[in-house]
Amino acid sequence: MMRLLFAFTITLLFSTSAYADGDLVSIQSQNSVQHTVERLKNALKEKGMTIFAIINHAQGAQQVGKTLRPTQLVIFGNPKLGTVLMQCHQSIAIDLPQKALIWQDENGHVWLSYNNPEYLLKRHHIQGCEKVASKIANALHHFALAATAQ
Repeated sequence: MMRLLFAFTITLLFSTSAYADGDLVSIQSQNSVQHTVERLKNALKEKGMTIFAIINHAQGAQQVGKTLRPTQLVIFGNPKLGTVLMQCHQSIAIDLPQKALIWQDENGHVWLSYNNPEYLLKRHHIQGCEKVASKIANALHHFALAATAQ
């Protein structure tokens, strides 16, 4: 876990386009929301991940006469890793499968955000599953970089 945190810290130091507030990791995309979603889908499929749903929140807002900047939620997972976390503590199932939020801020910048797996361990008081959480954190980071790169 320390190696992963170190790598993430280095990424943050050399990039003004990523931040973490402890609970949420956000990486600025060089692409539109739609293109970031497509790149993420491709990266997930390449690694054999299951994409369960894509929710277009802006489209939903439009259907009720509201406006929302482009905002899409990609729900995906891998039962091999998710099941291990649920075996550690079943309440984590409320946060699984994994989610990536791709959204445009008020300045027109596009971001990809996801839950920090370390936060999920703390939230559900899980101990002894740090290795699997580290694997998940590493995978999420790589998926995010693949989706947000130019």
